Amino acid sequence: MEDIVNDRQGRTDEDVPREHSVLAEQRSLLNLAYRMLGSLADAQDAVQEGYARWYGLSAEQQEAITSPGAWLNTVVSRVCLDLLGSARARRERYVGEWLPEPVPDAVEWHGGGAGDPRDPADRITLDESVDMAFLVILDSMTPAERVAFLLHDVFRFPFPEIAEIVGRTPAACRQLASSARRRIKDARPAAVPAAERAGVVREFKRAWELKDIGALIEVLDPSATAVADGGGRATASVIPIEGGEQIARYLVALAQRAGALALLERTVNGQPGLVAIDEGVTVAVYAFDIAEHRVQRLWVIRNPEKLRNWA
Repeated sequence: MEDIVNDRQGRTDEDVPREHSVLAEQRSLLNLAYRMLGSLADAQDAVQEGYARWYGLSAEQQEAITSPGAWLNTVVSRVCLDLLGSARARRERYVGEWLPEPVPDAVEWHGGGAGDPRDPADRITLDESVDMAFLVILDSMTPAERVAFLLHDVFRFPFPEIAEIVGRTPAACRQLASSARRRIKDARPAAVPAAERAGVVREFKRAWELKDIGALIEVLDPSATAVADGGGRATASVIPIEGGEQIARYLVALAQRAGALALLERTVNGQPGLVAIDEGVTVAVYAFDIAEHRVQRLWVIRNPEKLRNWA
């Protein structure tokens, strides 16, 4: 983004307010792209491509665009749609399970892009639309379904605008969003208060640190599932682990082999989670799906490429 943002040659003083308004879209574009792609690195690439296309226009072409923000949203959405299509081919070559890239809370953010890593433009706004469970469900959708749902239900785009982005009729986009909505309703448990989530994660952490299989079994739902993403770059189970007892035994065996790892309570995609630190380096981020005071699903991100924004 830095080379594009710093391209100022040939611009007059009258262009400055308009250019500032264009650059002010960066954070909202990044938030949109991250939710569409589940990868901060890919989202940053999509936003950079959007700005590259804007600055590739002549001054006359830019002046003819009445709403640069709307134009950028449309372009970045189309870039994301293309990336989602190509991502399916890339996933076939991915080692093990693929999970969305986790993002920390703003106060724990360490960034990885150009400039000051604390720049708000480099952050993702945390709400229920970046909850790991939500992103995992989104990843099971078709690209068109995902884009139509996010643009309408999360970002409040009207269906005629979505139709231009997706290349379908407004009625078809309405059906895509409706189908996605049903998937989410069927797959997501009832909302759990943050305090309860934090309490369950704390119980899980305590039991794991004590290597107490019985206590872990108590906090894990009998039908719980654990999914790990190492991407072939870090040791991780390449298939999901099914069942609370099996997960508990696996975690205790892992703790016995790993040695002195520090487990820290942190916000992961807006929800209570854990971060594993080994000699000052983040080696894993844990996200949880909680229901009925037990862990229903555990997601473990170990791929170091997805941990760049964690201390």
